[in-house]
Amino acid sequence: MARIDDYKKAVELGKKELAEEDPKKIASRSGAEYIEEINGKMRFSINFLNKRVLISWPELSFSTGIHEEELPIQQQVLLLHYLNMAEPIEISDEWIAYQEVPDGKFYLDAFIRRAKNPMLQGFGNNPELLVKLAGEAYGATPLSQGDVAVRIQALPLVPVALILWRGDDEFPPEGTILFDKSVSQVLSAEDIAWLAGMIIYPLLGMAGGK
Repeated sequence: MARIDDYKKAVELGKKELAEEDPKKIASRSGAEYIEEINGKMRFSINFLNKRVLISWPELSFSTGIHEEELPIQQQVLLLHYLNMAEPIEISDEWIAYQEVPDGKFYLDAFIRRAKNPMLQGFGNNPELLVKLAGEAYGATPLSQGDVAVRIQALPLVPVALILWRGDDEFPPEGTILFDKSVSQVLSAEDIAWLAGMIIYPLLGMAGGK
């Protein structure tokens, strides 16, 4: 488990790397919007898990919501990594499993603990609830895979598929989380695992409140 000091160092490093680049090029290659405001301030606006995140330039401070609340530091790290890695790509619409991502096998146990197993435990016996809550939280759209599946646009260049198969008398429910074949061009295997958890845990929180 990463410590807060590790996250702070990762934020510092990510900001340092981005500060050396042209902000307009960063926005163009990542799918973010570059905004020059009347007061002279400059920002990026990026859609992240169905919310608008504002990133000041050159300070690279993160905020979200009407009151511009600070983004959680783990999400700041992930967005900095995305903005640093992202390059113009075409989403292939070819889905791959996490272990097919470069270095995915190394982080596979963490991915299963952080995302796949919690999704199964929370929604395996009620897959329709996953569809409902993913639509509410992320604007997810139906996907024709498994018994129940949704497509979530987690970042401008990162679609994610959540898929469930209903259980029966012989077999328990099963599920998987898939990623577009291009995902490794914009996120590392470790970041992909963190992103999957960032998708699943809010849904579990919503399910607990129903």
